[in-house]
Amino acid sequence: MTKLLTGRRLAKIASVAFCTIALSATSAFAADAVKLRISSPAVESDWHAKMLTVFKDELAKTAPGEFDVEIHLNASLFKQGTEPAAMQRGNLDMAMISAQDIAKQIPAWSVFSAGYLIRDPDHQKNVFTGDIGQKFYKMVADDMNIEILDVGYLGTRELNLANDKKITTPDDLDGVKLRMPGSDAWLFLGNALGADATPLAFGEVYTGLQTGTIDGQDNPLPTVKAVKFYEVTKQIVLTDHLVDAIFLSMAKDTYDDLTADQQKKVKDAAAVATAYNNEMRIADEKSLIDFFKDEGLKVYAPDVAAFRTKVQNAYLESDFAKDWPEGIVEQVNAVK
Repeated sequence: MTKLLTGRRLAKIASVAFCTIALSATSAFAADAVKLRISSPAVESDWHAKMLTVFKDELAKTAPGEFDVEIHLNASLFKQGTEPAAMQRGNLDMAMISAQDIAKQIPAWSVFSAGYLIRDPDHQKNVFTGDIGQKFYKMVADDMNIEILDVGYLGTRELNLANDKKITTPDDLDGVKLRMPGSDAWLFLGNALGADATPLAFGEVYTGLQTGTIDGQDNPLPTVKAVKFYEVTKQIVLTDHLVDAIFLSMAKDTYDDLTADQQKKVKDAAAVATAYNNEMRIADEKSLIDFFKDEGLKVYAPDVAAFRTKVQNAYLESDFAKDWPEGIVEQVNAVK
């Protein structure tokens, strides 16, 4: 009996020891995982929010246990526009940043915030995956200490107004308080369209439209649907004034700490995520005009040529153009 009990005790001790070692190994493995905190103002239903989940899932598949990805939506971690500074300070690992965000620190990037430059999603992808994109990405890495992983299509921006005044030319926007994000590049675009550009945080736009603090806002159609701006507006004017981009980015200090293999997996996961976003967003845009009409909104195209002429002339005569690399507009136009 004594021998039997001793054997059982030994087995139990061995089992406990094994579990302890296994738990310790698991804890050590988890501790070694690279934490990636991502901040975004996007709401959960938007495609570029879902894109982040695709990025996380792809990393979990290709690099199991190597990364601990935390996604913070609704600007719950950092307010829109503050993400680049947070990454530069070492307080944030990843974010989706805009050309307008970048232009605050690298004025040459304001060319990509100019209206009527990028023609469509394919043109956008070809510009940024080619020589032009690599040159501009290097500026961000060198001057901002941020590594751009890939570009995603954010949509073609349209005007979304709370009044029902018909908009045909830029003159019709005179006096219209058009919400824009609060950077010089964004505000310039709003004014170039003929409106009175008004800075307002994204999270305050719905209430601003509801209360009359602003008369309208501009965003791609999927965003208008995702955050339900159609509930507090009366019309969508299809100006097609900006084929917008979002750049999935990482603090360069975080990126440089990764192994070469991890860097490749991160960029590959970013490519899968942006491809998903682009496919879903393009399909979504095609279906949304009927949706908004069914919701009671007027949806129509103005004199786009008149808008294009006014906006392009405004940029070419502005201080922004002085910061653009010589010949960059022609180079972008030449990309097929």
